[in-house]
Amino acid sequence: MSPVVCNGQSVELSEEGFLVDPSLWNEELAVLLAKAEEGLDQLTDDHWSVIRFIRGHFVANNNAPMVRSICKTTGVPLKRIYELFPSGPAKGACKLAGLPKPDGCV
Repeated sequence: MSPVVCNGQSVELSEEGFLVDPSLWNEELAVLLAKAEEGLDQLTDDHWSVIRFIRGHFVANNNAPMVRSICKTTGVPLKRIYELFPSGPAKGACKLAGLPKPDGCV
């Protein structure tokens, strides 16, 4: 996939739109990916709550959190997560949080 440019820096994405180098993630890039990869024109407080939780978990544990943990910690119900991220928590939310493609069930 073609790289995206965020704040003058070229950022490489995998074929599925995930960051190749998760250390390059920032919130401006999340906004760019939301529009380009997920078709989201804006990110709400609920989006950010989920994205920041997933990102924090990844930084601390080097893996994606389980969906149940996302819902419990953020207070965002699973149905709402699928409304916020139409491609789902594993593909959509993890992509916007700058994670590599999750291996298993998120």
